[in-house]
Amino acid sequence: MKKIIIFGGGSGLSQLLKGLKLFPIDITAVVSVSDNGGSTLKLRKDFNIPAVGDISKVLMAMSNTSQDIVNLMNYRFKQSKSLGNHSVKNLLLTALLEQKGDFANAIPVLAELLDIEGKVLPITEDNAELVGITCDNKEIVGETSITKCKKKIKRVKYDREIEANPEVINSIKEADLIIFSSGSLLTSIIPNIIINDVVKAINMSKAPKLYICNLVTQPGETDNFKVSDHIKVINEYLGNNTVNMVLANNVKIPQELVLKYANEEQKDPVLLDEDALKQMNVRVIQDKIYTIEDGLLRHDTLKTAYLVFSILMESET
Repeated sequence: MKKIIIFGGGSGLSQLLKGLKLFPIDITAVVSVSDNGGSTLKLRKDFNIPAVGDISKVLMAMSNTSQDIVNLMNYRFKQSKSLGNHSVKNLLLTALLEQKGDFANAIPVLAELLDIEGKVLPITEDNAELVGITCDNKEIVGETSITKCKKKIKRVKYDREIEANPEVINSIKEADLIIFSSGSLLTSIIPNIIINDVVKAINMSKAPKLYICNLVTQPGETDNFKVSDHIKVINEYLGNNTVNMVLANNVKIPQELVLKYANEEQKDPVLLDEDALKQMNVRVIQDKIYTIEDGLLRHDTLKTAYLVFSILMESET
């Protein structure tokens, strides 16, 4: 069975994994652990642990359990001050961290409970904060603050030296395809590739490096970005010409939805600039990869997963 490793965090990675888990692929999902918002922030402060929110979200996306269990895991105690709006899945993962001492031993227990095939790995076991550096060299501390920052962020780093999860390094070495997920560029993808050992392992790998491009821009982060601009940012951290494939949308998004995103969220469709990508020696796989769910723009999980699977199967024909 072909092996993929996919880097990301948040809802972007979760959406993609819902489709990928349906194909005969050995999946390793690597998740950033620098989230510092909402329930996750409270748990980080109370227990001095890395962020659990994105990991629990990704575990749910890969789950093969019943809908009742999914609903239970996603349940939040909204009426209780003492339980602080925490979800059951976040509380369970925190309890397992307390019992087992680290993610390496805690995650497999929850994965077994949720009937998961494949692996979910944190990029690190260290409890570190993400730091954004603006164009005027101000430091913005914390993932939430970076997302809300109105100034252009030119660089991202951690607030301390951190160690890569050794399992991540091993999975990179074994991967037939290395994927950078859709999602927040600066706070979901980049936190995974600012650790020297991870960068070195990716660069040493002969596997293709695929970026699954976002459908829309993110205000303050990727304003006016085309597909090539996203890849250029990833390559700033990995080295020139590292990303050699991109999966991008090539079908116009309905105008009413474009206007809605522009007016309500200051987001615009990411334009596919094939000429620029050709000059960068990036192979373009293009299709209609969006769907509309409850009035919201999302990656089509099945179409995207099918295209990824097709890339993997090419080497066998």
